[in-house]
Amino acid sequence: MLKTEMVLASESPIVPNISELILGIVAFLILLFILKKYVVPRFEKTYEERAQKIEGGIEKAEKAQAEAEKALSEYKAQLADARSEAAKIRDDARLEAEQIKAELREQAESESQRIVAQGHAQLQAQKAQIVAELRAEMGRNAVELAGRIVGESLEDEARRRGTVDRFLAELDTAGATNGAGK
Repeated sequence: MLKTEMVLASESPIVPNISELILGIVAFLILLFILKKYVVPRFEKTYEERAQKIEGGIEKAEKAQAEAEKALSEYKAQLADARSEAAKIRDDARLEAEQIKAELREQAESESQRIVAQGHAQLQAQKAQIVAELRAEMGRNAVELAGRIVGESLEDEARRRGTVDRFLAELDTAGATNGAGK
C-alpha cells in the first residue's frame, strides 16, 4: 500500500510536476517578453495613431463648424444688405414714379391750358370775323334801306362808311343803355 500511496502522491492531480511547472513558467516569461517587446508597442502605436486621428478629426470638425458659422454670418449680413438695398431701390422707384406722375400731370395741365387758350383765341378771331362780316352786311343793308327811304343814292363809299359807323355806334350805345337800365 505504501507504494501505491507514493505512486498516487507523485501522480496526484492537485500537485503539479516540478519540471512542468518550471517549463510553464519559462514559456510564460518568454511569451510575456515577446508580447512586451513586439505586440504591446504595436498596440501602443496603433492606439496613439487612432487617438491622433480622432483628435485631428475633432479639430477639423471644429474648424469646419467655425467656417460654416462664419459663412452663415456672412450670408446673413449679405442677405440683410440685399434686403435693405431692395427696399431702397423700391423706395427710389416709388419716388421716381411720383415725380413722373407729377411731371406728366403738369404737362397735361399745361397742354390743356394751351389748347383752351388756343381755342379761346380761335373763338375770338372767329367772333371778330363774324362781327366784321355782320357789320359789313348790316352796313350794306342799312345803306340800301336808307337809300330807298331817303331816295338818294348813298353809293359814295366815304359817306356810306360814315353813315354805317354812326348807325352802328348809335346801336351800341342804345344797347348799352338798355342793358344798364335793366
